[in-house]
Amino acid sequence: MATPLNRTVADTALLGGSLPLGLLRPFLQADDDGDGLGPGLMAELKLLARQPSLLVACNYGGTLTPTDGQTTETLPLGSAAVALRALAALPNTHAAVISGRSLRDLAAISRLPAEIHLVGSHGHEFDMSFAYTMPQATEGLLQRAGDLLVERLTERLGEMHRERLVRGRGLAFERKPTAFAVHRRDADPDAAEAATAVAREVASTFGLFFIEDGTVVDLSALPPAKDAALDRLRAQLGVSAALFAGDASSDEDALATLRGPDLGLHIGPRTTTARHRLRDPESFARLLAVLFELRRAWLFGEEAVALERHSMLGDGSSTALVTPDGKICWMTHPLPDSGSLFAHVLGGDPAGHFTVEPVAASRLLGQRYVDNTMIVETRWADLTVTDYLEPSPEGVTQLVRVLSGPGTARIVFAPRPDYAGAPCAIEARGDSLHVVGTSEPIVLHAPGIRFIVESDGRHATATAHADLSLGPVVLTLRCGDPDPAEPDPAGEPARREGVALASRSWVAQLDVPAVKPSLVVRSALTLRHLVHEPTGAVLAAPTTSLPEGIGGTRNWDYRYCWLRDASLTVMALVELGSTDEADGFLSWLGRILDSAPGPEWLHPLYSVTGAPLSTEASIEHLPGYAGSRPVRIGNAADHQVQLDVFGPVAQLIDILSERTGELPDTHWRLLVQMAAAVTARWHEPDHGIWEARRAPRHHVYSKTMCWVTLDRALRVARRHGRAADDGWEPLAAVVRSEVLAEGWDDGARAYTVAYDSPDLDAAVLHVGLSGLLDPRDPRFLATVAAVERELRVGPTVFRYTYDDGLPGLEGGFHLCTSWLIEAFLAVGRLDDAEELFARLVALMGPTGLLPEEYDPSTETHLGNHPQAYSHLGFIRCARLLDEARRQPSSTAP
Repeated sequence: MATPLNRTVADTALLGGSLPLGLLRPFLQADDDGDGLGPGLMAELKLLARQPSLLVACNYGGTLTPTDGQTTETLPLGSAAVALRALAALPNTHAAVISGRSLRDLAAISRLPAEIHLVGSHGHEFDMSFAYTMPQATEGLLQRAGDLLVERLTERLGEMHRERLVRGRGLAFERKPTAFAVHRRDADPDAAEAATAVAREVASTFGLFFIEDGTVVDLSALPPAKDAALDRLRAQLGVSAALFAGDASSDEDALATLRGPDLGLHIGPRTTTARHRLRDPESFARLLAVLFELRRAWLFGEEAVALERHSMLGDGSSTALVTPDGKICWMTHPLPDSGSLFAHVLGGDPAGHFTVEPVAASRLLGQRYVDNTMIVETRWADLTVTDYLEPSPEGVTQLVRVLSGPGTARIVFAPRPDYAGAPCAIEARGDSLHVVGTSEPIVLHAPGIRFIVESDGRHATATAHADLSLGPVVLTLRCGDPDPAEPDPAGEPARREGVALASRSWVAQLDVPAVKPSLVVRSALTLRHLVHEPTGAVLAAPTTSLPEGIGGTRNWDYRYCWLRDASLTVMALVELGSTDEADGFLSWLGRILDSAPGPEWLHPLYSVTGAPLSTEASIEHLPGYAGSRPVRIGNAADHQVQLDVFGPVAQLIDILSERTGELPDTHWRLLVQMAAAVTARWHEPDHGIWEARRAPRHHVYSKTMCWVTLDRALRVARRHGRAADDGWEPLAAVVRSEVLAEGWDDGARAYTVAYDSPDLDAAVLHVGLSGLLDPRDPRFLATVAAVERELRVGPTVFRYTYDDGLPGLEGGFHLCTSWLIEAFLAVGRLDDAEELFARLVALMGPTGLLPEEYDPSTETHLGNHPQAYSHLGFIRCARLLDEARRQPSSTAP
């Protein structure tokens, strides 16, 4: 009959849920004699659970079962078998049993499933064929040894027949592939003692190995090899850490191989070299259940907060994410692509966080941005937390957290530098906490608050309670200031008002459309704070590795400046009336080109400093958001050829010069360089806008953007009286003609992703949106219909559905949704545009932010957050809808 623990673990394994804390709590207490799951063992177990690839291995009799022997009474404990199977079902987790039994007997008696690796004969027998490989001489040797052992036992015990030894004295004999075994579990004391002595003598006589494994004695032709078996499994499975548990003397060899983060356990009272022991198999079964829960939580996330519910803080240089319940869950310093100080969003509490919460149980009332600012308020009934990043000198990040209300707040400051990969300590000095062991100075100023600092041996955590009935508490975290002056908490309201005033002044000069104006402002503020003001570069998103599919591998680092994304971002701000960001970006791009071998050799993306990216790598010790691994830093798209990137730069210069009525020489020089790059390389295949990791193709979108580059250069030249290159116009005609001819697919009845391909791609909507093809042309009308029919699902539009060379699935792209809305408007389908736009608005997070993607089947937001693409697309749709509603012929409400 299944125990409650058995059923709970089984249900958890099947449903991906978690074990109730109430069920686990009894297992987390130390036993009086120190043989239980005490704090020391639990600390090691938690570290083991977070290893990238894990092997859980153990002996059988006496470890998984309360007894050993040959009968069905030696079935494993039900809870142990279920927990071991649940562990084996987890990703990157393996389970094995290494027993002295023959493999055939082990498989038959244990009834463990195929996903658990079984190894018999003390580590020698990995498959059934092993039994047929023993030399005939060995077979004969074991037969003679067995006969002599039985003969001497009958003499010593005064018995006449072997059957009497079995039935009367409780001994049992078994022939194994490599050994002759005597089972003593049911033997009377005299018989058990005699069997041991005689077996030892016979083993010595025949040169066999005497192996005592619980109540079983083996006369083996081969030495015990559980250590070699464990090493073989480690190498075969490629694991980074292992747990081994055993109760027999032969298990000591396997325990001796453990190293680094490995964990060894001894079951029972026998003398052992293992650091930890458990009283009995029942205790081991409970440990397996706890390990399963810890590892499941690490792999799949600890109640991962929905991406769209995170709010972003920004000061024009640094960014941070705040959860709906006031936890700083992501922040880097000093650059956007630097190592994180807090990475809770990618690894839970062990990855670092800065938490403020009420001590008294209280429902969260909500979170909001203070109007027209990047200041975030999180409210409970008796506590309000106000968060903002205060602009500081270059190289300094200053996070301010103001705690107010009548209640008591609990503060947890848990910095984990370099993606939680670097150790750090915390020292309390007066009213400040100093993080020790980092390359940059990090100080938390907390006047009037006394923290308790604890360490797990690698990382320190500071906790405190703050009685707010005595007045607000101001926490100021300063990173990068070598000689930090302690901020005056009394002056905080004025500092906050200064931050708010600067933000509201910027918003006041925007030309905000009448369609969803508050959401447009929120999107504009988000884009503005993705601009890295010290350099002028623009982030695609402030985060890395937030997944395009939960549990998948499409996890990318977006903390860089893509030429395409950045151009479109600042273009959206130009169209709202803010041009400083565009000027800054174009200056940044100019500096990039000054050191490039030629404009045609521009990379698709750069660090905000202008440096090429380092090699893409994985952070193996972080489980990723909701268990979506790997966590990546760097981006291999840096090495791709993307010929579309010149088009958005040309579009930006065209729109900026039209908006301001001016064309600085530096901007004209950039435009000439973009046209030169297209002239040199337009005819080549490339990797395309979506950076598919497969062979280059002639992408229709890329060719369209090559035409856009030349077309906008000609337009700007005419507007501002500049001398256009004689080759631009004829080349534009050639490119246009080729796209219209080669990009169309008769079978698909649409323009498709690449020449000679029937696959649809939402990006081909730009054939009409860019002006290359008249939107009223039947071919564009058919393309819009095809994209809607094949790529739209409910409120979202997928980029494509073809194989892109990457494993896993992804959601629909909010940017593609905005393109379809724009296409509806271009072809006169205003009602359809209004309907799809309303559905996009409904997907906005509670504070008005959007990640990159949306999965309509699970109603889950996906991808890095907040995403520049999503917000710039939203702004453009709001503007175009506003214009459409103002048209006399409009039927919009």
